Amino acid sequence: MNSISGTILFWFLTTVLLAIGSPAHAQQTKKIPRIGFLGSSIDGFRQGLRELGYVEGENIIIENREAEVDSARSLMRVEELVRLKVDVIVTGGATNTRVAKQATTTIPIVFLQDPDPVGNGFVTSLARPGGNITGLSSMSADLSGKRLELLKEVLPKLARLAVLGNSANAGNGTQLRETERAAEAFKMQLQYLDILSAKDIETAFREASKGRADAVFVLRGPWLTAQRSLFAQHAVKNRLPAVYPQSNSVEAGGLMSYGASIADMERRGAVYVDKILKGAKPADLPVEQPKKFEFVISLTAAKQIGLTIPPNVLVRADKVIR
Repeated sequence: MNSISGTILFWFLTTVLLAIGSPAHAQQTKKIPRIGFLGSSIDGFRQGLRELGYVEGENIIIENREAEVDSARSLMRVEELVRLKVDVIVTGGATNTRVAKQATTTIPIVFLQDPDPVGNGFVTSLARPGGNITGLSSMSADLSGKRLELLKEVLPKLARLAVLGNSANAGNGTQLRETERAAEAFKMQLQYLDILSAKDIETAFREASKGRADAVFVLRGPWLTAQRSLFAQHAVKNRLPAVYPQSNSVEAGGLMSYGASIADMERRGAVYVDKILKGAKPADLPVEQPKKFEFVISLTAAKQIGLTIPPNVLVRADKVIR
């Protein structure tokens, strides 16, 4: 090879190497963020990402894992996400957040809804979470009074209330205490009935009827929400008006609900993920309170139990199922 040919080859190889190492090439091979999702509803979260300019498969990847009622199986799901080395884990409820916390102390965790993140031990305070976990609080316990107030408007003679909860749920005690305070203000008698398995639901409604309850107040919890259709069926069977903390219980056949908009919190959870991907630390991102609440009534369920919803209550509903 003559010197001219050697010089040409040298500059050719140099040009190729520079092109490979150029910013344009680096941009093309930039790592796409990978999000691990553990929950039962992802639509709102996906919408939030789209609003922020994320496109799945192009500049974001979502590893979606269905939430499990059983904590051991949920732990298996989140451990799989840890092995995949996701950049952020998003959880749909307290049970999933708890197993995510158990699985990792380094990967950022964003919860989309939690009734009591401080009480559950996920954050040090709402203003300064302090660890690798932050997100949005559903304020479920704090809304017990409003829920009971609406039920009282539907049933002006309400005097005896059956409260259905699950003592295995970490937030059960807090919700029950808030409900007891609200009931005391309305001078109502409370009958608490603990539900630990599906077969306990029928028993609880039977006991509520025996106790001459005028209505049923269902506390919030992942297992209770999973059994929402059964609650609705037994409420109709026993002709007992029931109020729930989430609208999906009404969509499953329940009478009425009042609580933070889950869809809105899921959508806003994407903002937390975006901030973390851009360098923010969960410890410095304050837990956000709900901004949107929804009151949902089912006239179909009301008709099934022979109940008339007062017009002044009906007109305030955000959604009416007919």
